[in-house]
Amino acid sequence: MITRIAAGTATANFLVTEESGGRWFAKVYRDGGGLERERAAVELAEFARAGGLPVPGVRRTCAGELVAENGSPAMSVWEYVADAETAEGGLTGERWRAVGAVLGRLHRRLASHPAAAPARVGASGVRDVERSRDLLDRLTSEYGRRSGLSSFELFALEAAREKRSSLDRVGGILGRLPELTQQIVHGDLAGPNLLLRGDEVAAVIDFQPPTSRFVSWEIARIGCDPRTIVLGDQWMTGLPELLVAYREEHPAARPDDLVATVAVGCAYTLASTYPLAEPLHNPDAVDPSLEAYGRARHQAALLMLDRLDEIEAVLRDHLS
Repeated sequence: MITRIAAGTATANFLVTEESGGRWFAKVYRDGGGLERERAAVELAEFARAGGLPVPGVRRTCAGELVAENGSPAMSVWEYVADAETAEGGLTGERWRAVGAVLGRLHRRLASHPAAAPARVGASGVRDVERSRDLLDRLTSEYGRRSGLSSFELFALEAAREKRSSLDRVGGILGRLPELTQQIVHGDLAGPNLLLRGDEVAAVIDFQPPTSRFVSWEIARIGCDPRTIVLGDQWMTGLPELLVAYREEHPAARPDDLVATVAVGCAYTLASTYPLAEPLHNPDAVDPSLEAYGRARHQAALLMLDRLDEIEAVLRDHLS
């Protein structure tokens, strides 16, 4: 039996149940031209799994391939993770330490990936502020030329203006940071791609192709997830616990990278046009869920900016 799963953007996802009761997760790729990237992403997931991370195994074809291309369309088939929920509801309680431990193990493993060795890079590379300035100017101009804006479009216009006015502060935040570590990372470690079972991490899914990015950026993707920050001040105590658990599993992690997590997450988010630009450039993607996320993301960025000095002091105390 095949059942469609209402999740995924670049893929159509299905639960496949065998007559024997075995269950598999099938990812059907919409973009046939991007299969090399998809195959590289599957290989990275397998690399992490081989290092003991909770990553579902992929079922190879009879020819030993990770992605089946003979049929139309192409697909990959994975172990199904039962009785789990995504982290989209935000991190709370013991989940902070559980996620931190798995993330530390993941980065320790990916630091040894042959695609690139860890390297120290200037923090200005987190975001091109001048390019962001140009994108936000164009965004506000496009919205300004339109009439009859929806409530979300009106919000997006105002949020873009707020972001534009904050870019000098973004440049200042990045300018005061030391060089930070770039290495191969998961690439999209947000709430939807972290599966939880109770207070434990059941699985890490949907890896991107191996690419060097800032470690601080990836930690912020999940540790400073907007859906967590807007729950209240508990993130101020939860994030330090996540980072302590991270360092216990990855002792070689540099303190500078960990303390910089909120600064990097704040600067990256404030300089981003996503999802404010979606009504203009990808209107089919705009639904109530995306609108709610867009509002939460902007609110979280402003909260991080407002509490940045305070939370950095807390992180230094916990990690010293």
